[in-house]
Amino acid sequence: MTLRAIIADDEPLARERVRLFLAEEPDVEVVAECADGAAVVEAVGKHRPQVLFLDIQMPRLNGFEVLEALQGPAMPRVVFTTAHDQHALRAFEVSAVDYLLKPYKQERFRRSLARVRDQMAQAGTAAGLDPGLAALIAHWRSLTEGHARIPVKSPDRILFLRPQEIDHVEADGNYVQLHVGRERHMIRETMAAMEVRLAPAGFMRISRSVIVNLRRIRELKSIGPGEYCVLLQGGARIEMTCPLRELQDRLAGV
Repeated sequence: MTLRAIIADDEPLARERVRLFLAEEPDVEVVAECADGAAVVEAVGKHRPQVLFLDIQMPRLNGFEVLEALQGPAMPRVVFTTAHDQHALRAFEVSAVDYLLKPYKQERFRRSLARVRDQMAQAGTAAGLDPGLAALIAHWRSLTEGHARIPVKSPDRILFLRPQEIDHVEADGNYVQLHVGRERHMIRETMAAMEVRLAPAGFMRISRSVIVNLRRIRELKSIGPGEYCVLLQGGARIEMTCPLRELQDRLAGV
């Protein structure tokens, strides 16, 4: 039996890596590739794959939100792929769900695919929502409960951002700028209100004009005696005026 597969990752090189590995599997056919979560949900409904290679951090819907949308008899077997995202890794450990930690090697990839074949042989081709995935969704809900989406209005649409999508927030007069990857979104709000709103989701105000997503911090770089700046995963460099020890303590808890 040929396994229909969908590759879901917002990084082209990551999709290519999975595609090249699958090209060496004669019983697997790639029926679609997706760069955002909403496209994944649509592609699964259209192609009904048996296996889905699913990244966690994606635009529009993240991997956990994709799982919520796909619950039902059409749920494929899922092989998760993720970078060093402690939020995701803790969820996987709680639910005992297998995942591929980037950058993974072909041997590790093949072991995950073999596990999918074994599961299908035991339970049939329709995966449904197995206990591990159900536990994963429940754990993710418990971590994100209360972190409501932030509406961003423009002349032709209203965009709803989840806090975990935001890299940092910057003051801009009577407005704040939400930095999401390469995108910038402006909303009329005070920094004080945003600080209260985002604190439960793992954000910290590191200066008068910047609130940062602690999970996006890559390193703290010395720029002088007793002075540091924050380097984010996307490359942004941000000056900080908060006490170093306070930031380190907060980082240790996320």
